[in-house]
Amino acid sequence: MEKKLYITTAIPYVNGTPHIGNALDYLLADIWTRYQKQNDREVRFQVGTDEHGNKIAAKAAEAGLDPQTYTNQMYTNFELLMQKMGASYTDFIRTTDPHHIGAVQFIWQTLLPYIYKGTYEGLYCAGCEAFITAKEATNNGGVCPDHKAPYQTISEDNYYFKASALTDRVKEAINSGQMQIVPEFRKKEFLELIKDGLQDVSISRPKKNLSWGVPVPGDSEQVMYVWLDALANYLTVLGFPDRQGWRVYWPADIQVVGKDILRFHAGLWPAMLLGLGLELPKKLLVHGHVNVGGVKMSKSIGNVVDPIQVIDEYGVDAFRYFFSRHIPTLDDGDFTWDKFENAYNTELVNDLGNVVQRVASMITRYQAGVIGHIPQGEHDMGTYHESMDNLEFDKAIDEVWLMVRSLNQYIEHIKPWEIAKNIKTDTEAESHLNEVLAYAVGALLQIGDLLVPFLPDTAAKIHHIFETGVVIPIDGVFFPRVYIHTTDPRVKKA
Repeated sequence: MEKKLYITTAIPYVNGTPHIGNALDYLLADIWTRYQKQNDREVRFQVGTDEHGNKIAAKAAEAGLDPQTYTNQMYTNFELLMQKMGASYTDFIRTTDPHHIGAVQFIWQTLLPYIYKGTYEGLYCAGCEAFITAKEATNNGGVCPDHKAPYQTISEDNYYFKASALTDRVKEAINSGQMQIVPEFRKKEFLELIKDGLQDVSISRPKKNLSWGVPVPGDSEQVMYVWLDALANYLTVLGFPDRQGWRVYWPADIQVVGKDILRFHAGLWPAMLLGLGLELPKKLLVHGHVNVGGVKMSKSIGNVVDPIQVIDEYGVDAFRYFFSRHIPTLDDGDFTWDKFENAYNTELVNDLGNVVQRVASMITRYQAGVIGHIPQGEHDMGTYHESMDNLEFDKAIDEVWLMVRSLNQYIEHIKPWEIAKNIKTDTEAESHLNEVLAYAVGALLQIGDLLVPFLPDTAAKIHHIFETGVVIPIDGVFFPRVYIHTTDPRVKKA
């Protein structure tokens, strides 16, 4: 049986609202999914929400709700973002799903040869729901850089997963490319982090300190700690261990993660899979963070960008365009409203929108809407496909924009409107004009094909207008010019 494709995204906690990092996960996974489907591959695309842990129990208590009722209300925020972004996912998992809970308990029991009980004494960050090494604490001055809160000193009896016993096998998998970390510099960073070996990981907490989570099988006083529960979702959503068909999709072809959770996905997760006797994911696609004007997004600073606001104000394809082209796929990027609006108005409105509408209106005006013989796309798109295969989506869409600009330059150089003026006096002008406009349509249809993974609505509109051989007009302009947030004093805002 042929292995079918499977891509995953990290599951966010439901105790807040979705942020740009979540949106990047869904966007990158969706671009890859649509590209594979375009090439006749079947893809399973997982999304979901992480619904256990003390942070969620605390938020539920603040709201006067029990944790399950609270999570039932909150997970829809993430579902809404996925839908607004046009994420073509096939599976949505919640870690409170009964099947997931049962599967996680099965995983625990299967990993028992690697599980032991011990006393943990050390530092803990409640915000990260993570135990911190003394070295990390010293490097951070005793304060979590993400949550701006001092680390807590705690002592408690926990179960541990003996990840250290699997260090050599994890390193070998990474070094050999069996589990590829993309980009390469993230691989090097991670190997440096574990040069002294993987650390054993606490995988439970006493029930008195963590009440909201999956019960540990055979020990009513302990509750599973978030990472074992959360990471397992990539398997359980497929139906592991008891539902038919999960093996058709595992191992995952791509797992999309932010750089801040790479250590869990490149260390603990493969160790768990090796302990279960399962294959490792083929690739981890590690994206960076999006800063705002060079500054990290932070609620306390008040510079957080809401992806849903961007989509509501400019449209989904405008969001997808900026974050796929102007944010590097494999590194940190930067957002400002001025950068965003400039890209929207100069590149989507001027470059693409105008050329589509100019070509459509000239064919309507000069040829009664009839296009004539459309040549096949003539641009060599080897670099585009190579970039897609290398998971450098920003470079792939750059290639498309070279075509868009090239077509604009072609029209300015050839001047079809000048050819049209000569039809009555030049016997060859009519066929020349037909040929020029048909070439432009062929280029636009090729651009439309290449934009399918990135701007699916725009691609569909381009095909709708031109692919029948007769121009079908659309209502309104392709991309309306929008100025809402610009700080340029020369621009009149909407």
